[in-house]
Amino acid sequence: MDVYEAVASRQSIRTFTDRPVARDVLDRVLTAAARTPSGGNLQPWHIYVVTGDRLVELKKRIAERVAIGDRGDEPEFAYYPPNMASPYRERLADMGSRRYGALGIAHDDTESRARVRAENWNCFGASTALFCYLDRDMPPPQWADTGMYLQTVMLLLRSEGLHSCTQIAWAEYHHTVDEVIAPPAEQILFCGMSIGFAHPTATHPYLPRAPLSETVTFLE
Repeated sequence: MDVYEAVASRQSIRTFTDRPVARDVLDRVLTAAARTPSGGNLQPWHIYVVTGDRLVELKKRIAERVAIGDRGDEPEFAYYPPNMASPYRERLADMGSRRYGALGIAHDDTESRARVRAENWNCFGASTALFCYLDRDMPPPQWADTGMYLQTVMLLLRSEGLHSCTQIAWAEYHHTVDEVIAPPAEQILFCGMSIGFAHPTATHPYLPRAPLSETVTFLE
């Protein structure tokens, strides 16, 4: 698959089939993704791929917490700026409106929105989950490097005919994820990623990107 096609066809899939992803495909993707650049070649990411009974157990534990109204653990880092300015505020609102609007869910229907959001912790039906950790003492540049790594993984998955969805929502229940994965204490959960085959009947709202003039300045 051409790299432009991979970029254009990558989207956050939120309805997967339960078809397993072959281990040799995952090995191939993650081996190639290791070529992602990082400052000083630190390669600061720690990746855990969870499938089978271990993933079933993780889904079960978080589902039990969600069912009793447990809203998660104390955040270990900020997901968004505390006072989000324009145009980011409008972009976030537009994303939510398009996502829930495509499902026919009104803005004030908090119960339905919560039910849809809870699908994050079911991997949207996917058979494979990837969890990305970093050492707690890593500063922002290494988190940026890790973002490049995750994007590389997602594009390579597209070249294999697979889809994905990165989910910072997993960090909301980081204690439960840690219990099942058992990472070293010095590691912090950044995000999860659902990996698999998009369901053929799934529809996903188009999320526009800002025009070049809003994000790029050419200085000649």
